[in-house]
Amino acid sequence: MKRNFLLSPFAVLLALCCGLASHAADKPYEPFSGQAGKDVVWVPTPPALVERMLDLAKVTPSDFVMDLGSGDGRNIIAAARRGARALGVEFNPDMVSLSEREAEQAGVGGKAKFVQGDMFEADISQATVLALFLLPENLTRLTPKFVELRPGTRIVLNTFGIPGWEPDQVEHSEADCGAWCSALLYIVPANVAGEWELGGGRLRLEQTFQMLSGTFEAEGVTVPIADASLQGDRIRFRVKDTHYSGVVRGDTMAGQSSAAAGGSWRARRSDL
Repeated sequence: MKRNFLLSPFAVLLALCCGLASHAADKPYEPFSGQAGKDVVWVPTPPALVERMLDLAKVTPSDFVMDLGSGDGRNIIAAARRGARALGVEFNPDMVSLSEREAEQAGVGGKAKFVQGDMFEADISQATVLALFLLPENLTRLTPKFVELRPGTRIVLNTFGIPGWEPDQVEHSEADCGAWCSALLYIVPANVAGEWELGGGRLRLEQTFQMLSGTFEAEGVTVPIADASLQGDRIRFRVKDTHYSGVVRGDTMAGQSSAAAGGSWRARRSDL
C-alpha cells in the first residue's frame, strides 16, 4: 500500500536550519575590516604600507620578524617573502587558521608561522624586527617589553606611534593606502642612564629612550654634554670641543674621540 508522508512545519524548519548550518560550516572564514578583537578592532594594513614598513625596517633574510595581533598575517607573510623568519601572534583562532592558509598559498609556509595567544604575554625577546599596527594604549602597555629588547632591534608601526617615544624616522607611502599611509621606525636604544668613569672624570647620563642629556665632571669642574644621541648601541656626545662616538656593550662603552691627543676612549659604568 502506498503512503504519502507530509513533513510537519517544524521538521521543514529543522531541515532548513541544519542545511544552512552545514553550508556556513563549509564556508571559509572571512574577516571584515573593523571587526572586534580582544584588545583592538581589526583593520588591515594596506599592502603598499606593509612593504613601506618592511623597507623602513630594512628587513633581510637574517631577521626574525614578529607581529603582535597579526590578524590575517599579511605583515608576517610579506616579511617571509623577503626571506626572513617570521612569527605572528593572534588571539583569534580563526585568524590564525586563515593566516596559515594564506602563508601556504603564498609559498612561505616554511618561514611564516602563526600561534594563537595573547600579544601581551608573548615572548618577543628574540625578535630583531617588530611590525605592528596597534593603538597607542596597546603600545603603552607593551613599551616596558620594547625597551628590554636588544639594542638595535627595529620597531616599525602603522600610523600610531609609541606615546612618549619620538620615532627615529617617519615615512609616508605615496601609493593607494587610504587613511593608513604613515610608517614610523623606532630603534631600541641601549640603556646608558647613570654614572660612568671616563678618563679621569665622571660622565653622568640621563636618558629618555634615544634622547640623552647629562654632564661631565673632571678636576672639580662640571660641564654639560651636548649633541648627545643613541641609535641602538651607537652613542655620540660632545664635551666642550671634544666629540665622542662609540659602541655600548653592557656596562662598558668605547670608541673614538676628536681630542688632540687623539685616539680611543673607554668608559665603565660606576653606579652598579
